[in-house]
Amino acid sequence: MTLIAILTIALYLTCSGLLLRNLLNYSKNEPPHRRILIFGMSAMILHGILVYSGMHTAQGLNLGFFIVLSLVGWLVSLLLVIVTFNNRVESLGIIVFPFAALTVLLQSLNLEAPVLLQLDSGLKFHIVVSIFAYSMLSIAAVQAALLYIQDTHLHNKQPGGFIRALPPLDTMEKLLFRMITLGFIVLSISLASGLFYLDDILGQRMVHKSILSVIAWLLFAILLWGRWRFGWRGRIAIRWTISGFVVLMLAYFGSKFVIELVLHQ
Repeated sequence: MTLIAILTIALYLTCSGLLLRNLLNYSKNEPPHRRILIFGMSAMILHGILVYSGMHTAQGLNLGFFIVLSLVGWLVSLLLVIVTFNNRVESLGIIVFPFAALTVLLQSLNLEAPVLLQLDSGLKFHIVVSIFAYSMLSIAAVQAALLYIQDTHLHNKQPGGFIRALPPLDTMEKLLFRMITLGFIVLSISLASGLFYLDDILGQRMVHKSILSVIAWLLFAILLWGRWRFGWRGRIAIRWTISGFVVLMLAYFGSKFVIELVLHQ
């Protein structure tokens, strides 16, 4: 493992630990300090360097399981920091940053042979959009998990502790659906570009990923329709969000794990 990888992991975990400490010690007179995110942002810069150097090689683009997982970890962290500019949801970093640190560790251990591909611009566009859609909906899933904890505490009439550090429940729900809407739009673009640029979208290697991706798209479509038509919120929205994310995770990383690390194809 390189020094830059060790430093990246240390910065991610430091940021996560400080966010957790501030959350547990929260008081209205002393809200969490956003400057803590400087550790996470520093880690992101180093993480980005690691991902770029790992993906771009002289022989082609490396799209191995762990390098792509590391890219997703970096993107999720980046999206979180962007969202915190206008929303006090830096507490999501308690989950997101350790996940990003884990992806750096797995990338650095070199557990797999590089998966080198020569791709045209159309396929590169499809891959980038797909990974961005997955990252955006990953943030939505983390937000849904936090929303579930907040909703449970409020229903049990336990609004104290770190729950007070979170935005109001309505604000959290609105932010959740903004993330889902954006992620759904990008996922739609991903599926459309796949139909256009992939020749074997229903081939043996792609059929499971394609079917699961469509199922995930339908789950998020039904959720957004239910929100618009029936005002779905709370536990219903959380269940549909988590379900859609799990199916999407299986679509991409599940199939990629089996093909590359189990079947070695």
